[in-house]
Amino acid sequence: MRQMTLVAFLQAQNCTNFVGSWRHPEASPDFMTADYYRHIARVLEAGKFHIGFFDDRLAMPDRYGGDHAHTVANGIRCVKMDPLTILTVMGMATERLGLGATYSTTYYEPFHVARVYATLDLMTNGRAAWNIVTSMNDGEALNMGHASHAEHDVRYDRADEFLEVVTGHWDSWDDDAIVLDKKTGLFAHPDKVRRLDHVGEFFRSRGPFTVPRSAQGRPVLIQAGQSGRGRRFAARWAELVFVNYHTLKKAKEDYATFKQQIAATGRDPEKVFVAAGVYTVVAETRSEAEDKVALIDSLPKEIDQLSLLCEVLNADLAKKPLDEPWSEEEIQTWTGAQSLRDWVYRVLGKRNPTTRDFMEISHRGTFRDHPRFVGTPKDVADGLEEWFAGRACDGYVVAASHVPGGYEEFVRYVVPELQRRGLLHNDYRGTTLRENLGLDRPRVGA
Repeated sequence: MRQMTLVAFLQAQNCTNFVGSWRHPEASPDFMTADYYRHIARVLEAGKFHIGFFDDRLAMPDRYGGDHAHTVANGIRCVKMDPLTILTVMGMATERLGLGATYSTTYYEPFHVARVYATLDLMTNGRAAWNIVTSMNDGEALNMGHASHAEHDVRYDRADEFLEVVTGHWDSWDDDAIVLDKKTGLFAHPDKVRRLDHVGEFFRSRGPFTVPRSAQGRPVLIQAGQSGRGRRFAARWAELVFVNYHTLKKAKEDYATFKQQIAATGRDPEKVFVAAGVYTVVAETRSEAEDKVALIDSLPKEIDQLSLLCEVLNADLAKKPLDEPWSEEEIQTWTGAQSLRDWVYRVLGKRNPTTRDFMEISHRGTFRDHPRFVGTPKDVADGLEEWFAGRACDGYVVAASHVPGGYEEFVRYVVPELQRRGLLHNDYRGTTLRENLGLDRPRVGA
């Protein structure tokens, strides 16, 4: 029976994906401690989540008005710790939970990324996953020594070659290369460790790579690009794809199209899992859940939306009043998320969008920028089952209203109901993330 893939959407900072979460009266204030992340990890593993995943940016949101003061004052993702370090903490507190984090192909070198993730994979006995991003704005560029952020499609061209180098290094050790024969003195077979000797348009990387293969062969690859170029990249490389759908009808259409795109590359579309971002609010009664949502919906501020829109679009929306349209020429200079721009254009038709249009259509910075399922355990499970059974997705990226309570409530109420219906595994299949996702172990050179 087909079962859901379940991912927890985490942030190494003061808030969840929902930026107002830190204002929730039950949100834990100890987000800069190891105990906080160990606790989250144990909750997720008890709930049989496949992966605890960290989104990340290389800058705090400071595009609105060209200043960071509003970001710090309002706690708009202004704290951003390194997620790989936190994954090691979570890995030591768990045995089966997959551990994923974001690293940019635009601002790092392939050998470095390959080594960091291969090491994490060994230290967690084959549970690591890399979320591949090309980054999104000038704030990140300036922090990483660049004058501005590169053009969208160029970033993905670079990312394609980046993945060729990273996977080439990961596959340069044979599984049986290491001998450790103390009697003969042979540590490893030299002919089973190869140099990559890559020379391309963007990168040169010689090797040999310095980290042997893990129990799962190599880390799982995650991607979330939803532009046309981003989807082509995901169809080629990703094993788990995060999507942000807004209606069930659109989700089914896009899901079917993307699966066809995967098949066209020669890959098995059933081995690439599409996980939709969702919010859930659950309680023993529907009225109690609705009361919870009313509280959550009171937390966002207008500045949250403006700041996060500027971050994702790589534009300073403070340059115009909220209701003054942006011209096509102006919007074409924004090098951020094309999928968001395209979505707003589709909704508006021919009319040039205003900043308010971006706010009202995207709901970015609110608790409405993903589909949300609210009510009793049965209500929430019904909604999740409808999307999953209807082939709108293969699972979910669950974003919490607050931490740790949002995940604790999901595990306490929703997970048992999904398991009762046979939609979620009752226990992990194996020890590695690939085993638990149902992915094949990559062959050397595959």
